Amino acid sequence: MLKVDLSGKVAIVTGGANGIGKSIVQALLSSNAKVAAIDIQETKQTDDENLFYFQADVSNKNDVHNMIKQVIHHFGKIDILVNNAGISTMDYFTEIKEEDWDKTMDINAKGVQLCSQVVANKLKDQGFGGKIINIASQAGKNGYRLMGSYVASKHAVIGLTKVMALELAQDQINVNAVCPGIIETDMKRKERVIGGNLRGLNEEAIREEDFSQVPLGRTGTPEDVAYVVVFLASKYSNYMTGQAINITGGMTMH
Repeated sequence: MLKVDLSGKVAIVTGGANGIGKSIVQALLSSNAKVAAIDIQETKQTDDENLFYFQADVSNKNDVHNMIKQVIHHFGKIDILVNNAGISTMDYFTEIKEEDWDKTMDINAKGVQLCSQVVANKLKDQGFGGKIINIASQAGKNGYRLMGSYVASKHAVIGLTKVMALELAQDQINVNAVCPGIIETDMKRKERVIGGNLRGLNEEAIREEDFSQVPLGRTGTPEDVAYVVVFLASKYSNYMTGQAINITGGMTMH
């Protein structure tokens, strides 16, 4: 059985305080990595010397530059970036508000671009390669009602992943995306309420609809995503780049 050991590696996880991001942070720590968990919410530091929390807005260029500077000051280098920070807004396409579109694109797409650009340049300067892992979504491959802004932002993430993979390969920087399906998080539960209200359905009806679409018969957990991220952060994925890997229980197969 393969055991992932990330001893000596330093990882940044954006949106690392809750949901999928929190599980990724814990999985990386369990694999012996040092982790900087970045979140727009202020989070108290812990006694774990391998875990560093930093408050930043990934859509703000100054915040991103300062965040990278502080992580390097704290841990000395960067090896892995996990672009996980994301939000969703919901409405019918004809009713999408400009501010919702802009906020979703700023965090989900621009945030990936800003963080990846700064980290990629640091990885180049360090000269020993690295891993960038973008948390996209099956919504980056399909269309879903009420999710126009989110779907557009996640398609952008997958497209950007491919460009980054091509351009950074010569520097031995692997860039891949993971595409979660229906994952049980606070954001998903919020979507069920909002989506149900827009469609005239209750939350339980939406939940049953979710389950009915998954061949494996269950929705996913944040840990299901975190395990794949750890693999992509490890040496076992060294010959993979430019991929968008589904974690959907079979709901999306392309």
